[in-house]
Amino acid sequence: MTEHQAVQLFKCLADATRLQIVKMLKDGPSYVELMAQRLERTPSTISFHLKKLEEAGLAESRKEQYYAVYSLKDDALSARIIDIICEKSGEADAQQEREMLYRKKVLDTFIQHGKLISIPVQRKKKRIILEKIAECFEKGKIYPEKQVNLIIADYHDDFCTLRRDLISEGIMERDGRGYWLKEHQE
Repeated sequence: MTEHQAVQLFKCLADATRLQIVKMLKDGPSYVELMAQRLERTPSTISFHLKKLEEAGLAESRKEQYYAVYSLKDDALSARIIDIICEKSGEADAQQEREMLYRKKVLDTFIQHGKLISIPVQRKKKRIILEKIAECFEKGKIYPEKQVNLIIADYHDDFCTLRRDLISEGIMERDGRGYWLKEHQE
């Protein structure tokens, strides 16, 4: 399902009358006059909503004598919401590009000649700087505090603040043995 189709589906289901029609069609095929009678709406109102359901790919119709009989499409509601949300869209690539450009801008602004000129106040920017510093550490290796301080001091003199921030942001962990990169960062 494309992003546009997902938007149309959610917009369609956001109407109470259309949702009632879908519930009714879930029980089996029906025709406009019967749905109008059951929902206490005019046939023209039901026809309008059925057209919207057809456009969204939820319903279909077939002719039976003088009536149009409507039913749900077989796979219309089989997709889980999480699957729709997680589906990759064209916008995802553009968003990723914007994030990379933002990250580069932050790094270029705060790191000059390999040194951190100041610690950002904004959390998002600070997180980018901390992730950059964390690249100096090997995954799975435990570092003594003194070595951590020396690595961080290559970036900035206030290694105590940066070391605490690496822990509080969930990038690194520590115990009596030392410091290490966290496996799954928050």
